[in-house]
Amino acid sequence: MKHSFLLLAVALLFITACKPSVSTSALTGKWKYVKVEHPNASPPDTMRKAELDEVVPYIQFTPEMKFLIVWGGKFLSHGTFTLDGGNMNMVEKLPDGKTRNFVFTVSELTEDKIIFETIGVDGSKVTALRASKF
Repeated sequence: MKHSFLLLAVALLFITACKPSVSTSALTGKWKYVKVEHPNASPPDTMRKAELDEVVPYIQFTPEMKFLIVWGGKFLSHGTFTLDGGNMNMVEKLPDGKTRNFVFTVSELTEDKIIFETIGVDGSKVTALRASKF
């Protein structure tokens, strides 16, 4: 019985240790999109590198917990975020003054790379490389 409990405890520790630690300081900066996938689309698709090189999309996070998304040299989205473990809870400010809430789940975060995704039919998975720090 003790061995089963110990094995379960070690397994839970391993699973929780694999989840990236997301902090404002780790996110702060500009992240250039290098891969955008839509795994739940029918059929699943991925934007080609040439397409991404043309529109140069990026997301920028500030120490004040704000975000900005630029696509094709034009402002696409902005708002605020909060952190909850490996999730970024986004509050997007819409042009009509309303807001839209969604979650980015971070599956990988290093000094120079982030992978985050949204779930659902319209979900996307983004791989981005750090372009700059503040």
